[in-house]
Amino acid sequence: MEILVCVKRVPATGARIVLTDDAQEIETRNLGFTISPHEECAVEEAVQLVEAHGGSSTVLTLGGSEAVQQLRDALAVGVDKGILLDAEGEWDPMATANAIVDVVRAAEAGGEPFDLLLFGNEAADSGDYQVGVRVAHALGLPCLTGVKDLEIDGETAVARREAGGGWELFEIPLPAVLTIKEGINLPRYPSVPGRLRAKRKPVQTETPQKNGGGLEKIRLITPPEQEKSAEPLGDGAEAVPRIVELLRELKFIE
Repeated sequence: MEILVCVKRVPATGARIVLTDDAQEIETRNLGFTISPHEECAVEEAVQLVEAHGGSSTVLTLGGSEAVQQLRDALAVGVDKGILLDAEGEWDPMATANAIVDVVRAAEAGGEPFDLLLFGNEAADSGDYQVGVRVAHALGLPCLTGVKDLEIDGETAVARREAGGGWELFEIPLPAVLTIKEGINLPRYPSVPGRLRAKRKPVQTETPQKNGGGLEKIRLITPPEQEKSAEPLGDGAEAVPRIVELLRELKFIE
């Protein structure tokens, strides 16, 4: 089984986001970088599938040379090789998808087609939900999004996703495109030996041709921060009646 898993270098979440003065980029001087939790699970799923069924896995990202760091992180947990589509500037979902399609078609022409293409359900920064679906459409492959459980049975992928408090079950012929959702597995953490092995694994660098797209970014806007307030309920025993009243308002007591 040959698996391609696609990831994106994004600023680490949890920190306060500050924009550059021209509101075109996120100020990254004090931020770390990672991939989205969905993509971490997609990487782990690729590694587990190869461990169970044999074959090899490839991790791909589009970005500048610094994105090799995210490829090495994936290689450190067991992915076999990496591909960097070395590209600067703005690449919208359509242009990104077209660049990935070119890689997949080149692999097919070289006699090494991919059986499974895995994506995160959406990127942690832009939340586009588009790249995996666009790749599937361009290649004429079946596509399922929001996958939370996956098994391979011969030439068929058996996948489940959550729906209305229950589960939807799909049987999809391979090759196929799946977008993975956080919670499908527990991603392993790169070990020191794994990081050492990752340095010896091959990372192929290509320069993609920008094809399609056309979205224009005007500016970035950070959402307003939620206001916080505190109301003193009293001092000592004087606060008890107000606490009881508040608990009744919140319906914790009758």
